[in-house]
Amino acid sequence: MRLNTKHLLTIRDLSPDEVRGLVARAAELKAGWPAGNRPRPLTDKVVALIFEKASTRTRVSFEVGVAQLGGRTIFMTNRDSQLGRSEPLKDTARVLSRYVDALVVRTFGQEVLTELTNYGSIPVVNALTDRYHPCQVLSDLLTVSEVKGRLEGLTYCWLGDGNNMAHSWLEAAAKLGLSLRLACPEGFQPDPGILAHARAQGAEVLLTDDPRQAIAGADVVNTDVWASMGQEDDADRRRRLFGGYTLDAKLLSLAAKDAMVLHCLPAHRGEEIAEEVLEGPQAQVWRQAENRLHMQKAILEALVG
Repeated sequence: MRLNTKHLLTIRDLSPDEVRGLVARAAELKAGWPAGNRPRPLTDKVVALIFEKASTRTRVSFEVGVAQLGGRTIFMTNRDSQLGRSEPLKDTARVLSRYVDALVVRTFGQEVLTELTNYGSIPVVNALTDRYHPCQVLSDLLTVSEVKGRLEGLTYCWLGDGNNMAHSWLEAAAKLGLSLRLACPEGFQPDPGILAHARAQGAEVLLTDDPRQAIAGADVVNTDVWASMGQEDDADRRRRLFGGYTLDAKLLSLAAKDAMVLHCLPAHRGEEIAEEVLEGPQAQVWRQAENRLHMQKAILEALVG
């Protein structure tokens, strides 16, 4: 499939049919690989991975995905380039556009991606910013589709910080008309503008500070670390304020009996999620992590292939 957008900076860039199409294509690529159906649309293509934040799953899934599609990657951090030496982003964008075929960027500010798209001439993929994490939530939708057989008609629950993941779930809910409940402590709620946009687009969104209210009868339960990268100095305060938000067996018992549990990893056992839940039968986190590879391939094929 091809996308009508040149870049993937947020799920808002996609149409509802494109969201569903990426989920379907990722499922095809996943099923086709062991069967020997291995398209190589990135043959002779080079993708630059520009990572200002550390990564395991995102880096490996993109590097392996590009390789499986026939392309090559160049991995760059601030230490490996002029990015850490105050070269203007607009200069970097224009130069790299003459060397490589796409940029996959993991950084702090969303404005970094916007400037790269404004001055570059090649596709840019958001591999995580402080504001959004679209590739992760798209792969989570793939996981839900595999386990539940559908995306619509389910109740989704988010527990914890109203962070980049919560923002991308709000955008997914807006695109697909999902029922989404978010339980976030006071002061850690999602951006009001992103929340208002999701509701205006038809998403059924409940925002509460009571995790029990949010999880009651939920089909999909999602949580994340309480302190993300760059927030380490605030971790102790967050642990105190997020008391009661730990996804343990008692809290999970309030969800639907066949509820599935998602966590984008890394997980802090005993904080946002209990060991018994992470290692329990309802957890789909390892399938979820694997699906990053298949969704990255679907995205790259659609934008670059």
